[in-house]
Amino acid sequence: LESQFGYQTNITESVVLIYDPVRTTRGFLSLRAFRLTDSAMKLMADGEFGPENFKTSRCSFETIFEEIPVVIRNSHLANIMLCELEEYVPPDVGRQFFDMSTAFFLEKNLQAMMECTDSVNQETNKLINYQRQVMRQQQQKQQYLQKRNQENQARVDKGEPPLPEEDINKLFKPIPPPPRLDTVLYCGQIGSYCQQVSQFSTQNLAKLFMAESLQLEHEPNSLLA
Repeated sequence: LESQFGYQTNITESVVLIYDPVRTTRGFLSLRAFRLTDSAMKLMADGEFGPENFKTSRCSFETIFEEIPVVIRNSHLANIMLCELEEYVPPDVGRQFFDMSTAFFLEKNLQAMMECTDSVNQETNKLINYQRQVMRQQQQKQQYLQKRNQENQARVDKGEPPLPEEDINKLFKPIPPPPRLDTVLYCGQIGSYCQQVSQFSTQNLAKLFMAESLQLEHEPNSLLA
């Protein structure tokens, strides 16, 4: 993330290319381009990633990156070469794209999704602990102010001057909130994994229906034979 921020700061048109070899081996070319949005660039420039900073910048895991369409174009010579290479490809090459097995791809995505979910859970626990500390500090402030008011009232009743005012923020220093950048990135990864699983399952259903149709078409011939 810091590298992409540096690239876009120096070169506005910079993008990051993401290549997924697992999906590509399954017959789906996975090459995507992303860049940081304007709100994410402003957030990175400020260098503060607390909850209020994300709220002010209106930046979330859905808006931290924007996807740029990728268009692959081959030259005419490259197309001619591919046509010539097709003659040398064995007939059985490409059958792996008709493989009905989806366990490997789904297992990898679900495993990565579980790891990200565990990380989000850890970050959430940090936020919960922070909120508890803030509530405890607020209670201590209220107790201190109440006790001080009682002491001043007692001094006034005795004809004595009240105690001098003190900066309560020096006595109770604000607790810094935990950074939320990692949580936002983890949520974005979880959303990406869910989208990939959904797309892959939808595309794989077409293969299953095709295989079922071919099998049903082949069964009557087998019975007649």
